Amino acid sequence: MDVSTITSVVRNFFSLETLDTRLHAPSSIERKNAIIAKANIQSKWNTLEYKIYGIIFVIAVPLMAKTAIEASNENNPNYPKFKHLLSQGWLFGREVDNSDTQYKFFRDNLPMLGGMILIHFACRQAATSVYPALKRTKFDFIYGMLFLLTAHGTNSIKILIHLGINYLIGKIVVEKSNKKTAILLTWVYGISTLFFNDYFRDHSVGISFIDKGWKGIISRWDVFFNFTLLRMLSFNLDYLERREKSNETSNERGDKSSEYDLLTSNLDDRSRLTAPLPITDYSGTNYLAYVLYTPLFIAGPIITFNDFIYQSNYKSCPSVKNWKRTFIYFLRLVFCILVMEFILHFMYVVAVSKTNAWEGNSPFQISMVGMFNLNIIWLKLLIPWRILRFWALLDGIDPPENMIRCMDNNYSALAFWRAWHRSFNKWVTRYIYIPLGGGGYYRFINMLCVFSFVAIWHDIELKLLIWGWLIVIFLLPEILATFFFKRYESTWWYNYVCAAGAVVNIWMMMIANLFGFCLGQDGTLKLLKEMFSTVGGIEFFLTASGALFVGVQIMYELRQDEMRRGISVRC
Repeated sequence: MDVSTITSVVRNFFSLETLDTRLHAPSSIERKNAIIAKANIQSKWNTLEYKIYGIIFVIAVPLMAKTAIEASNENNPNYPKFKHLLSQGWLFGREVDNSDTQYKFFRDNLPMLGGMILIHFACRQAATSVYPALKRTKFDFIYGMLFLLTAHGTNSIKILIHLGINYLIGKIVVEKSNKKTAILLTWVYGISTLFFNDYFRDHSVGISFIDKGWKGIISRWDVFFNFTLLRMLSFNLDYLERREKSNETSNERGDKSSEYDLLTSNLDDRSRLTAPLPITDYSGTNYLAYVLYTPLFIAGPIITFNDFIYQSNYKSCPSVKNWKRTFIYFLRLVFCILVMEFILHFMYVVAVSKTNAWEGNSPFQISMVGMFNLNIIWLKLLIPWRILRFWALLDGIDPPENMIRCMDNNYSALAFWRAWHRSFNKWVTRYIYIPLGGGGYYRFINMLCVFSFVAIWHDIELKLLIWGWLIVIFLLPEILATFFFKRYESTWWYNYVCAAGAVVNIWMMMIANLFGFCLGQDGTLKLLKEMFSTVGGIEFFLTASGALFVGVQIMYELRQDEMRRGISVRC
């Protein structure tokens, strides 16, 4: 193989298309050509400008990794402060930083998760072989109930009560009242469960069997209930939307014709959101099969009820039948796990952050401790999500991919939220943002509503609610600047002005996230003080800004490559 062939193979392996068929070019030739028409016809990779960028990139990235290693390994003077948080590793005889509580739980239980996937896969194959006519959702209902009891023990009763009340709201209130009342009650009850579970999670219910009984493998049932809530709401809102489109006189005829249409057509991902399911598909059994679907029960990714039922009982997505695609997806998952293991064995940045062990470090070193901390946060979410999605793909269900961009491949705060936890982003867009009016005159208010829900959904804390509102405020300059400069898109200097603005954006996002998730107040203030009050700090800031500018230009061209293939994911 020559260099160009190897480069092509690597680029294809890490392309968007290998992650999710939803990220392919649209099937409509007209839509695809419209995207291609917006892209630069000529690639810039072979220009002198981008060759210079390439040289800077090849120097800067390894230097960043080297600096993070030096700032956190056993040769650093601060090593004694965080050594107690390290444990014996398996790579090259090195210690491993397994001090992140969330990832430690997942990492230590990875063999058990692998066993669960094999058992579920074997049971599905056995059930299909013995009962060929068995509907997938019937199996999912039975297996889901057993898994719920195993995972949460007697706490399963609390979850089932929530599920039952939500189901009755969707089914009975609309009969006695109207769609708007049912939607309002669905949202009121759904959001109320978050507050109720947060307040009463440690309270006894006064029933000995529940209070003193076995709590299952995961006793903190309320932690994962947030994902269950999204599926509860999806069922009710999809049902109410479908019911509005049907009427009593055409229902009997419509059920049969709809089922025939579903069996003979392949709907794309957008069409599946509003798939014309027969009204009888919105049953209690299908509801529980969907909400308790084992591969996605714990943490998603989130798939809507309509999409799930369409894939389960009518038409499988082409991607889940393509074992080559699934295998490539698995290889990318393995690659991410190995990258995470390398970082944890060579960069003890989590331990450094936990102990504030950066005394005497330069601004460059402190910033790299923070940056690789952010990369670990990204990976510790990406890896479980991809394992769970891989499980679903093996089982014949194709949910949306949650992380479609590397955390370091972002220059826009708005686009960042479209790529981070993408299935959740698509969920809030469908069920909150669009029903409220989308990007019309009330865009700012609609965004406040979206991020208020996102904050409350994550945890019931005032600081998270303020965080959600601040994000909306931070997004406004980018939205206004984009609106103003869009008219100059055809000028030669447009990309450079945008890149300069993107550098400011990246600094703001990094500092906010370093403050919130990595360095805390002390570390962030120390970094800022060192960066703007010393000669070395100012030199670092200017050099880093230049490197970020180069990085943004490379990000632009990567997206231009995608658009030349007819792909636009708006992030």
